[in-house]
Amino acid sequence: MARLFGTDGVRGEANVDLTPELAYRLGRAAALYFGKDQEEAPLILIGRDTRISGEMFEAALVAGICSAGGHAVLAGVIPTPAIAYLARKYQAKAGIVISASHNPFHDNGIKFFGGDGYKLPDAVEDEIEGMVHRIETQDDLPRPTGGKIGHLEYRKELLKDYVEFVISTTKERFDGMRIVLDCANGAAFEAMPTVLRRLGAKLTVLSASPNGTNINDGCGSTHLEALQKAVVERKADFGIAHDGDADRCLCIDEKGNVIDGDHILVMCAMEMMKEGKLPGNTVVTTVMANIGFHDAVKKMGGRVEVTKVGDRYVLENMLKNGYCLGGEQSGHIIFTDYSTTGDGLITALQVLSSVKRSGRKASELNELMTTYPQLLVNVTVGTKDGWEENEKIQKAIAEGDAELGDTGRILVRPSGTEPLIRVMAEGPDQEQLDRICHRIADIVKQEQG
Repeated sequence: MARLFGTDGVRGEANVDLTPELAYRLGRAAALYFGKDQEEAPLILIGRDTRISGEMFEAALVAGICSAGGHAVLAGVIPTPAIAYLARKYQAKAGIVISASHNPFHDNGIKFFGGDGYKLPDAVEDEIEGMVHRIETQDDLPRPTGGKIGHLEYRKELLKDYVEFVISTTKERFDGMRIVLDCANGAAFEAMPTVLRRLGAKLTVLSASPNGTNINDGCGSTHLEALQKAVVERKADFGIAHDGDADRCLCIDEKGNVIDGDHILVMCAMEMMKEGKLPGNTVVTTVMANIGFHDAVKKMGGRVEVTKVGDRYVLENMLKNGYCLGGEQSGHIIFTDYSTTGDGLITALQVLSSVKRSGRKASELNELMTTYPQLLVNVTVGTKDGWEENEKIQKAIAEGDAELGDTGRILVRPSGTEPLIRVMAEGPDQEQLDRICHRIADIVKQEQG
């Protein structure tokens, strides 16, 4: 049986792969797990993004939690990292986020944080998953009655707590700075405009009118074109784009150029190194980081630690080795001085603060790193199993590596959240990359599709 939990919780098409019945079982299992060995009802915080299916899954989770005697606290529409922060602040047993991040509105997901604000270890997920299967087949687990049945509480004011916390993470103000913000019609639509206005920014807001079906629809960090255009047309100093659940952030400089996660890490690392606040002068990233990123950090006198793709692996390395800055090209950046997970709002403030303290334009800092051409092709497949042992796929990869030589690289990996195998090629010649990448992608499609 396939594992229920993927790299970022349980995810799928709403009411097809991810059903309210499954959400109920997850809520029930979570309350039973986090409530074991204690007499009082386990406190579990729940937040969601703006998807139309979010309320359905919220209700199902609450029913499951209450059936096991839990205390469900609903924060409403709120960024994912807010639940991680609030779980710590209010000493909850767990936090649950209902979101499929950057995916289209018809998908949704359920992911968990522990009371410490960190994502659950695999062993805990496995135990909860075992309880979910047991509930589905026989459900002989405890059912409290009478006054011990669980209850829910609405706490919409928790968003204000989070906003105050985000503001506290910078000492800078941005009075007079012209900023364009794209909220992706998602979870940041209320919080981030409040934060930036409180800090003095002259703000233009895009995609902050969620209707349940327009989250990530031609907007946000996966669709930057409208933001780039608005920054240039309005002669703004800076642009910010979040994804649907606001754990990511990508930026735009005043010329309309993208500041991706690699560039964000370089910009923040430079300022932190100047201030002596970057342990070991080290930044943690993944195998997806651009070759230019490594060159830029080395030139600044820093060093890079490389992990597998996934923010949990970046964080694992940071915590193990005492580093405080890490992240991914996608804009999922972790500042362990402030948060236990990627936080798009905090990331945006740290980049803005770097720009402000430097006294330079965002484009000048963006040019600290030269991005090598990089091509990524997503191949939709019938199965992600077995591609590593497939002789035709491995031969195509080896041929591509040989053609690129020492000037580039190829990386093929399965998506952790979607039925995709990603083929990435990087090097100095875009035309060569296009040919190599699509040749490999075609063979992957033939063999795995």
